[in-house]
Amino acid sequence: MALSPACELRADDQAHAARTMWNLLHAWWQMMPKEKRTLANADAAIRQARKDIDFLGVLPAQAAQAVLKTYFQAWRNCWEGRAGAPNFKGRFRSVMSVDIPQGRDLNVVRVHRRWGMVNIPKVGRVRFRWTRDLPAGKRAGAENRITGARLVKDALGWHIAFRVQTLEVRPEPHQGPDVGIDVGVTVPLALSDGATYGHGGWLTEQEQARLLWLEQRAARRKRYRRPGERTSRRLHRTYDQIAGLRAKAKRRALDWQHQTTTAIARQYGTVVVEALIITNMVKSARGTIEVPGKNVAQKTGLNRSISGQAWGRTVTMLTYKTTRYGGTLHKVPAPGTSRRCSVCGFTTPGSRESQAVFVCKNPDCGWSGNADHNAARNVLHLYWMGFALVPAAGRAVVRRAKRVKPAAARQAGISLH
Repeated sequence: MALSPACELRADDQAHAARTMWNLLHAWWQMMPKEKRTLANADAAIRQARKDIDFLGVLPAQAAQAVLKTYFQAWRNCWEGRAGAPNFKGRFRSVMSVDIPQGRDLNVVRVHRRWGMVNIPKVGRVRFRWTRDLPAGKRAGAENRITGARLVKDALGWHIAFRVQTLEVRPEPHQGPDVGIDVGVTVPLALSDGATYGHGGWLTEQEQARLLWLEQRAARRKRYRRPGERTSRRLHRTYDQIAGLRAKAKRRALDWQHQTTTAIARQYGTVVVEALIITNMVKSARGTIEVPGKNVAQKTGLNRSISGQAWGRTVTMLTYKTTRYGGTLHKVPAPGTSRRCSVCGFTTPGSRESQAVFVCKNPDCGWSGNADHNAARNVLHLYWMGFALVPAAGRAVVRRAKRVKPAAARQAGISLH
């Protein structure tokens, strides 16, 4: 978005007011008895807060209601096990954002091919880059319209994300082939048919050198700061420059993931991935004082590389994109896929000689090939063998008939998947 300094200041004030409204709601929630934690009482509380606290008035009433609904939805997600309990939002740790729940307030108009205009309540009329086709003007209707938007600020500035309600035709079943995918650090995505999807560094050499220089500069300035002394403006400016480079790298990573997952969803009808528990894979190896860990520095670097690949986000993108193109995505158990030979089916110790080389140690086989493609073929083989449904623990799901006790189900041998 192309915001003027005055509009950007108004947007910042609204974001801080929305964060303060969230924190006031959380304090109210902790103070009230359980029987009084209702939506009506919370609505009355925020209305009174907007009257008593002047700077909360910069936040539009609809945006304040959106904060209230988001807070109650956060508790529902917590109760249903989808997320943790909501907490206070810190000034520097939380993302600055403002919700615009009503699409009629936006009045989106396309100026020309690259730019559009949108009306933001209590901010003004601002320009934004037209990167997606939006149902604006004559293209809008009851079945295809903009229902709202959300302003989000990162290190590169303010951005707007529109919520669009569209009636789409149910896609025909995808007739493409099946494919298994093995994720990794050196080779991000290896497919069972021999294809690979890789990428270079997210920053150029000049940008990496500048990032290193800025980090060293920030460390030097932080070193000479006295205890309790406020952070200088120069150090804040250095932190902003570091955050800008990292945000640029994240944008490029997201762009690569979107392009790659779209290409896979268009080409293949059934996509099979491993059910990885990434939170367990990136646990620290530091250990305790009594039992210290081994190779802590190497494990830290591996954890950083795994987190940088964002495998979970890739699977999430594949999930909704395969559905959009008429395909399906399945998960299979992850243990043993990189050690099993995809030709003979035996798991022999030492077969994976290196990161890229797999040589089967079975005397009757002796097949050799790329280790990542071998693992991808094993992933697809597990799907063909019927291990498609996998719970969080990484074991095959055993479903039982209704009104049948678990012991009786095991005796009867009921296993649908």
